[in-house]
Amino acid sequence: MSKPVLVIGGGISGIQATIDLAKHGVEVYLVERNPSIGGKMAQLDKTFPTLDCASCILTPKMAEVLRYNNIKLLTYSEVQEVKGNVGDFTVKILRKPRYVDWDKCTGCGTCTERCPVKVPDEYNVKLGQRKAIYIEYPQAVPRKALIDYSHCLRLNPPPDLKEKAKGKPLCGACEKVCPTKAIDYNQQPEIIELNVAAIILATGLELYDASNIPEYGYGKYQNVYTNLEFERIVSSTGPTNGNIIRRSDGKPPKRIAWIQCVGSRDVRFNHYCSAFCCMAATKQAILAKELLPEVDTTIYYMDMRAFGKGFYEFYKRAMTEFGVKYVRGKVVKITERQDNKNLLLFYEDTIHSYMKKDEFDMVVLSVAVRPNRITAAPVKTDKGGFIQIMDPYMDTVTSTTEGIFVIGGAAEARDIPDSVTMASSAAIKASTIAKKCVVEQTIITSGERA
Repeated sequence: MSKPVLVIGGGISGIQATIDLAKHGVEVYLVERNPSIGGKMAQLDKTFPTLDCASCILTPKMAEVLRYNNIKLLTYSEVQEVKGNVGDFTVKILRKPRYVDWDKCTGCGTCTERCPVKVPDEYNVKLGQRKAIYIEYPQAVPRKALIDYSHCLRLNPPPDLKEKAKGKPLCGACEKVCPTKAIDYNQQPEIIELNVAAIILATGLELYDASNIPEYGYGKYQNVYTNLEFERIVSSTGPTNGNIIRRSDGKPPKRIAWIQCVGSRDVRFNHYCSAFCCMAATKQAILAKELLPEVDTTIYYMDMRAFGKGFYEFYKRAMTEFGVKYVRGKVVKITERQDNKNLLLFYEDTIHSYMKKDEFDMVVLSVAVRPNRITAAPVKTDKGGFIQIMDPYMDTVTSTTEGIFVIGGAAEARDIPDSVTMASSAAIKASTIAKKCVVEQTIITSGERA
């Protein structure tokens, strides 16, 4: 039989590569640091340019991962070390304790209902709350609960409560109500060692911290949001159930502005274009119009980059059908009105070369994306932190290390269709290596060699 392949990262590109490898008859390990696979796409409401439901595309693929016997899913795990060469990589993986026996857990949610601790919800970009024991989101794969050690009163009680308890265990509400007795407070971290033929890096993207750009007031003004935060607001599964309301007063906005290239195409922060922001902002403006037909939507851009199939038509449709306004200009500063928490935008109109000012109820920042720096693989990166590829023109998935491939946003800022295409390409290359590496197996029966 062939050696297995390791896929690091369970976003849409990692999922696609894993499924393709499984279809080719290759055993594959899919490692994801979060409790569930899905990545950033799981947080999106719609996709552009078709405005299809993101979950309707992603969820069937997530479920498909569970249907293959040759896929081994390692969620809530992180790669710690990679050694070796093509055909013979040794990988050490840390499986973090979940304090819930996933073989027993049915994902019923009873424990979550009874947990008394509420903390900011990372899936909803901290716009909502979750419990200390939780399932990451409703469509999670695997749909299993886990306990957040840092907020659990039983595992990590605050010093004042610990002193009052006088040695008696605090809380334990989830253990008392779990119908399958799946709670296990004694779980410990576990190191798993694998030998694989090839590795596919699908470690994805993260948002640049907009609070590092003080002129836009993110983190200071309540009604300034990132594009991912707005995505969760318009989603029916989000913290506001799809109702667009302001953080300051809970009222729907009358005017919303999107600012492009926040932290990207800027020598102070990230020099490169983040690729999909123009179309993502256009999509969000259309969604805002669908939810609030009377809302005024304006997108401030440096230049419109609508280069993909159907993208330019999508951009024109936003203007003609939905009345989305586009202003070619550079926003230099945002201030807040104290009386109503509205936002004043000061910008240069780069067509007429004038400084202008406008007022909005809500501002959405199209923040730059950066590669997740979470892999221990021996690969080279460029000055932006993206993993270098061997030949950007003839081979867009092979890294500078033979046997290690890179897909999705780990190599460059990419949209979903490009990430999926690269995933299938890398899967073919990795399966070819795996099938050349035949594992010599010795069968031992009753102490004798068969």
